[in-house]
Amino acid sequence: MKKIVEYRALLGVTKTATLKELKTIYRNSMKDIHPDTIADADERHLAEEKSKHIIEAYHFLVSVAPETAEKNKEAYAKTTSASPIFEFYYENQALYITFADGSTYEYFGVPKAIYIKMINAESPARFARRHIYGTYLYRSAQKIVANAE
Repeated sequence: MKKIVEYRALLGVTKTATLKELKTIYRNSMKDIHPDTIADADERHLAEEKSKHIIEAYHFLVSVAPETAEKNKEAYAKTTSASPIFEFYYENQALYITFADGSTYEYFGVPKAIYIKMINAESPARFARRHIYGTYLYRSAQKIVANAE
């Protein structure tokens, strides 16, 4: 959740920002600090670093936007209801669940106590259906995995 707050602050957007607003703010931010518009090498390097953070923030916020979730709702519902959990792990208040169909989702703000209950549950899949899928903000992590390879 901390990452979401930081990215919103970086771009100067609120929770209710639409994809169109995010895109406009992102483009305007990039116009202001684009490295190709800066002649000084040191300033260009700083601009490159800042632009990387802005690009990362934009893509992240698009992936957790309600409009994106609505667009992918059918595929998400199909995966979480029909596909068994292949593996899961917890890192920095984020729960990563990989399903047997190859889909991976990242759930934000999951307390460690909930993760421990999931580990100890007789059926982690049933526990996740009841306590995680409809409760926590999520995004598809498939692109993250694809970029890492």
